Amino acid sequence: MSPMIMLVVGTRPEAIKLAPLARALRSRGLMPLLVLTGQHAQLDLAAYGLAAYPLLRLRCPAKGDPRLHAEAVASALAPALRGAGRPDLLMIQGDTSSALGGALAAAAAGVPLAHVEAGLRSHDLALPWPEEGNRVAIDRLSDLLFAATEENAANLVQEAVGGEVHVTGNTAIDALFDMLAALPPRVEDGGQQCLLVTCHRRENWGAAFTPIGLALIELAQIASLRIDFVLHSNPAMAAAARLLLGGHERIRLLAPMDHRTMVGAIRSAHILLSDSGGIQEEAPALGIPLLVLRSTTERPEGVASGNSLLVGNDRAGIVHHVRRLLEDTSAYREMAVPALPFGDGETAPRIAALCEQWLARQRRPDHALIA
Repeated sequence: MSPMIMLVVGTRPEAIKLAPLARALRSRGLMPLLVLTGQHAQLDLAAYGLAAYPLLRLRCPAKGDPRLHAEAVASALAPALRGAGRPDLLMIQGDTSSALGGALAAAAAGVPLAHVEAGLRSHDLALPWPEEGNRVAIDRLSDLLFAATEENAANLVQEAVGGEVHVTGNTAIDALFDMLAALPPRVEDGGQQCLLVTCHRRENWGAAFTPIGLALIELAQIASLRIDFVLHSNPAMAAAARLLLGGHERIRLLAPMDHRTMVGAIRSAHILLSDSGGIQEEAPALGIPLLVLRSTTERPEGVASGNSLLVGNDRAGIVHHVRRLLEDTSAYREMAVPALPFGDGETAPRIAALCEQWLARQRRPDHALIA
């Protein structure tokens, strides 16, 4: 019988990044079972090409306290990790509470654990919270760690994690290239330049969002600039944006977007302003300058590539850097060079092959003696 692999999916980014891996595993005869935690309600698996896979629904909606959600996921998943349905490998992606819940359940049941996108570190447990603590805990529990970059792998080596570490790239780039191939050719817009904005990190919640919003209101006075603000599915964050920015005729508040629409919007933007980890991965590949609404990042490779710049949530700093990119063509061109610091688009097949090889080693009769 083929080895049994479970993929834990709780959020939209997890669905985006695990879809290429699900296809790569299936192509090797390793049909995965998807475990849908329910963290993001109404997650449409068909939109990510995941509707045809076997599915286990845990029905664990997000909670105000992410740790409580992780515990709920671990508890709901535990029965599936015992008995005849016990998987040979449980795979999680990233640093969500769903991922942590899957890791805790695997550790409790003694099920081997693989972590996709391992080794990300901001080296500050508060930035971002709770993701930084989640990813550290997950990596310590993992048997297979798939690091996107050499720097991520170096973090794991420095921490002396117990599992195997492999540098593979990030499946986000696989998903991006797949989507670009499916989109119609880009139509050049000879009108206004677009500043595309997203904002959802906890460090930018509440009062921290006010200077960001005021910066956008100031930038909206620039006649040549159109500001598109993509609302987040988090109701509180969307409400804050509507309260501060709603009614401004030069700022468009757009509904949350699916991956296809978002990639199209990013591709058409002149400048990106965001605190999103996914956009930090995609922007360099597309060569769209990105100003990161954070003071630190676990993805410094984007900054090192020259594509991205940390601007935090300071009103004056945001305005200065956007204006600079609009007015200084040489500065813009320096940041607008495509680069691939996070992968070459072949990460998913690489990870699938490593999983197949690892599982084959575990099944050898002499494995226990070798280990």
